Amino acid sequence: MLRIRLARLGRRNRPHYRVVVAERRSGRDGRRVDELGHYDPLTEPSTVVLDVPRTEEWIRKGAQPTERVRKLLAIAREAAAAAPAGNGE
Repeated sequence: MLRIRLARLGRRNRPHYRVVVAERRSGRDGRRVDELGHYDPLTEPSTVVLDVPRTEEWIRKGAQPTERVRKLLAIAREAAAAAPAGNGE
C-alpha cells in the first residue's frame, strides 16, 4: 500500500520535510515513489508548498495520506483558493 507522508530533512533541531509518496513498509527516509512538495514548520507562518492536483491524483489511485499530510493538504487547498487567479496582473 502506498502512503503520502513526510520525509524529514534538515539538521538537528532545524527540521524541514518533503511530502512524498512511498511504500508503507519503507523507512521514513527510504525509497520514494514521487515527491509532491515540502513543509517547513519553523517559519512563521509555516511554509507549505504542495502540488494539490498531483496529490489528489495519488489519492484517487489509492494512496493513503497520513493525518499530518491531510492537514497540510487542507492548508494548501485554502491557500490555492485564496490566491488570485489570472496572469499575474
